Parts: sequence; structure tokens; C-alpha cells
Amino acid sequence: MNTVQEVNKQPYSTTNITTSADKNKNSVDNPQDRFLKLLVTQMQNQDPLNPLDNAEVTSQLAQISTVTGIDKLNDTLQLLLDGIEDSRTLEATNLIGHKALVPGTNLSLDNNAAIGGFELPQSVDKLSVTILDSSGIAVRTLELGAQPSGVNTFIWDGIADSGANAANGQYSFAIKAVQGDQEMTASPLALGQVKSVSAGEHDAILDMGKLGLINMADIKQIF
Repeated sequence: MNTVQEVNKQPYSTTNITTSADKNKNSVDNPQDRFLKLLVTQMQNQDPLNPLDNAEVTSQLAQISTVTGIDKLNDTLQLLLDGIEDSRTLEATNLIGHKALVPGTNLSLDNNAAIGGFELPQSVDKLSVTILDSSGIAVRTLELGAQPSGVNTFIWDGIADSGANAANGQYSFAIKAVQGDQEMTASPLALGQVKSVSAGEHDAILDMGKLGLINMADIKQIF
């Protein structure tokens, strides 16, 4: 009879030990608990002839409060950032099927029409677009004249400088912008269609087919 009672006591004792160990582990893992334990130990072992100053104790308590507050603030900010990223991805799904201008020099000629774009930091007196075939040979140069700052588009009708119709397919282009006698910076923009959207590390990622994967933030204009 005594043996049975001793056996029945064993699981209860083990459970208590495990729970106590878990509590101790959690307490050690908590930086605030560690700080308070160190402070209490310091006060218990202080020199009676040279005790801790009240201002020093207050300062140390303020430090741990500040650290704890910063940790909580960082957690809150991370939650807000995660929410914003999810919202951006959801917003980006509305772009599927739409066309957009993004940084690039690709130009797709289809049914004697190709659309490209460029971005200017300031207005220019003259701007030309040189269209190149897959071998890098110039096919057509479009003289577009004066252009305003910002995002602009151009249309190529598929006619080469020779007067012949260029074959449908993929081309590229280069921009030359001039203001007075000085050449200005112009950023080429390629037109593509958004095929799908996925979540990126910091922003939504758009699959734009031949243009590749593009960050949502890189979109300059939507059609």
C-alpha cells in the first residue's frame, strides 16, 4: 500500500519541478527581471558605510524603463510596417492586366505600333529617340522637339528611316535630350503589362513578363 502511494506522488513532484524550471527560465530570459535581480543583489551587498545613492537607483530604474519602452515601440512599429506592406500588396493586385511605364529600354512593335516613354528632370529644347534592332543597329530616329519635365510618352509607327515597314518584334531605344548647348539626363521607360503580383521584402513585386520583376515603387505611369 505504501509503495502505491509513493509511486502516485512521483508524477506530481516531477510536474512541479518542470513548472518551476520553466518559470525560472522565463524569468532569466526576461531582461527586465535580470536587471531587477542584479539591482537587488547590488543593494543587498552594498557597503553600509557607502550605500547606494537614491539618485543612482532611480537612474538605473529609469534606464530599464526606457529600454522596455523602446522594445515595445519597436514591436508596434514592426506591426505597422507589416500592415502597410500587406496593404501595398493588396493594392497592387488591382494593377493586374493593366499596362505601366517602368525603367527600361525595351520597345515592343506590334501591328505597326510601339509605345515607349522617358522621364526628364527638367524641360528640354530638343529630344530625339533612336530605335535599335536586336543587333543594336539604328532603325529609326524620332525627332520629338521640345519636351516638358516629368514623364512623357512617344509612339513609333513601325516605319524605318528607309521608309520600309519594320518587322514586328522586340526593339530597344536610346534617348538624347538637349537644353541649349548642354546634353541633359533622360531616363528611358518601357511599357509592359502586369501579369501577376507577389509580396516582396519591402514592397509588392510585379511580374511584367518580358520586362521581368519590377518593384511597385518603380512604376512611373499606369494605363
